[in-house]
Amino acid sequence: MEKRKVLFISQEMMPYMATENEITKMSRMVPQGIQEQGFEIRTFMPRFGCINERRHQLHEVIRLSGMNIVVNDSDQPLIIKVASIPTARMQVYFIDNEEYFQRKSTLSDESGKFYNDNDERAIFYIKGVFETVKKLGWAPDVIHCHGWMASLVSVYLRNVYKNDPIFSGAKVVVSLYNSDEFPGELNADFGKKVLMETMTKEHYNVTKPTYANIMNEGIRYADAVAIGNEKINKDIEKYIKSSDIKKVNYNPDEDYVGPMLTLYNELIEDSVLA
Repeated sequence: MEKRKVLFISQEMMPYMATENEITKMSRMVPQGIQEQGFEIRTFMPRFGCINERRHQLHEVIRLSGMNIVVNDSDQPLIIKVASIPTARMQVYFIDNEEYFQRKSTLSDESGKFYNDNDERAIFYIKGVFETVKKLGWAPDVIHCHGWMASLVSVYLRNVYKNDPIFSGAKVVVSLYNSDEFPGELNADFGKKVLMETMTKEHYNVTKPTYANIMNEGIRYADAVAIGNEKINKDIEKYIKSSDIKKVNYNPDEDYVGPMLTLYNELIEDSVLA
């Protein structure tokens, strides 16, 4: 029997980020645990400038680099790097670009100000992941998203890549946390920048790009949500309660792998039956 495949798309993960929170822990432990259960995995995150390439032994994958990703009518070169976590026998792919990911911090500058182009960085990141996975020719059964930067995964999957044989059968899980919530709003024209190919505003109806609004739009297209903290944004919690989406509740015992393994298998079985 062919191995089941899970694609992890994370905003941040251990050991590459200095901060330890539920996102970095889940993004690190679940892929390893799922792989140990016999699944194939691929894991992606942005190559933020604060990541020490020498210490973590990142190197560019020439055969995957070289594509251009269009963001807001601008062609941006895509660079793919990879590193290994030897203790987990796990590879991590990094999406890189000089314009978006060379600065020496993640989402805010040294004074704590949220970067004005974080919206474009998120779009570039997710488009880059899709195009890289296509180039790998690796068809995931489940795509598990961590952090607001990955909120566009389900949107693009259902509206742009739904007929692509690499992604046509994939189910999407969105993990929800409180540590990734940003203040205020992204750029007002974020909703327009998101649109690609035949998409219209009906496909991505976010006129006020707050954290809750963009996450809820991602949930709208997802197959399941996983609650990563005891408390999450109230507007998102309300939206989930009003929908019939499959949900995995927060587990305070830090059993990261068990509930996800059950969920992945359920989603894959649902796909087979459909």
